[in-house]
Amino acid sequence: LVTFYLERTVRLEEPEPAKLRHDPDYMVFDFTTTTYGPTGAVETVLSADKMLHYPDDDSTELIGPRIVQSKPEQPRVTVRADRGTLSREGMEIFLYDNVELVREGPESSRMSTEFLHVLQDRQLARTDRLVMLEDDQRWLAGRGMEYDWGAGRLQLHHDVRGRFTGGKVR
Repeated sequence: LVTFYLERTVRLEEPEPAKLRHDPDYMVFDFTTTTYGPTGAVETVLSADKMLHYPDDDSTELIGPRIVQSKPEQPRVTVRADRGTLSREGMEIFLYDNVELVREGPESSRMSTEFLHVLQDRQLARTDRLVMLEDDQRWLAGRGMEYDWGAGRLQLHHDVRGRFTGGKVR
């Protein structure tokens, strides 16, 4: 009896083959989720060509993700990328490859980079990579960026360069 107990206690459990693999347990094509504000107006739409969920680490992969945020009295912001991952809670999105953020409105602009970390609830986008910002009259480039689109505040961290042409300085 003691030998049986010791063998069971010391012997390592062999993992189940399914837990060792990183295979999706479900896929959704043409995925869309919508978040509504307190008045019932649409605030955020997250969509993707394909969504894959992996049970081994509870991760979610997005192929062709798009985020459109349109809160009242704020410019509409659209973000696109080739691929991305979604946090477990769904409030953080990590976007990779050909990332583009477009801010619409009277002061519209376009930003491009290869990686972007989006915190939806804080209306914040960050990257540690090279980023290029463009509008009709200027361009800016730098490495590392934080953009608070709710407050309309942008900060470039390193190697900043740019060109401003024509028009008034705001």
